[in-house]
Amino acid sequence: MDDIRIRQLMGLCGITAGVLAAIGVPLYFVYSGAPPASNVLARILLNILTCGALLVFLTGLRHLIRGAGAGFEWLASLVFGSGLAYVTVTLVAASIEAGTVLEHPDGTMDPTVDGTLAHANMLLHGSVARLLTAVLLMAAGYAILRSGVLPRWTGRLAYAVSVVNLIFVPSLFFGTDAADFYSAVGWGNTAMTAALVVYWALAVGIVVMRRPSRQFTRLA
Repeated sequence: MDDIRIRQLMGLCGITAGVLAAIGVPLYFVYSGAPPASNVLARILLNILTCGALLVFLTGLRHLIRGAGAGFEWLASLVFGSGLAYVTVTLVAASIEAGTVLEHPDGTMDPTVDGTLAHANMLLHGSVARLLTAVLLMAAGYAILRSGVLPRWTGRLAYAVSVVNLIFVPSLFFGTDAADFYSAVGWGNTAMTAALVVYWALAVGIVVMRRPSRQFTRLA
């Protein structure tokens, strides 16, 4: 596959991931109590599809960074490795939630806070995912600014989102109330902040689709 087609596929998958996240995130706020099984399974399906799109996007991003020269091989590997770990953790967390709902399809349990593995699952949705996202975006931001494979503002934005994710890593010390903004499973942690990496992928996807063959200025 030639370079332009890889960039176009990367851009398309970044946009797809962003659109799917924009549809899925509001589903977490529809019900104040335990949501029906249909709601939980719908958002899990969207998460699975988002992870698939992100996996292709991250593979494309690794290709772009590696193409900047042999000196960027390590950064490209770090971006893809941390991104792959993030996707894996997200899929495992979604599978645990789905298991709770499939066992109790009557809508009496909220899989984010109820069930045998719910509290263990909180770190997968929260602190663990936030750390992996921070590593991914810190490496991506540095690689973008140094290589010039994407506009410099996308690298700076990656840094900003990375810092926000790092801020939420210690949230495991602040309880398990999903209604709290800053807690192990709080909405600011697992919904708002979690979506930022996908919206960053959306922004990058749009840039790549509009200018699939352009090289941008490197950081001196």
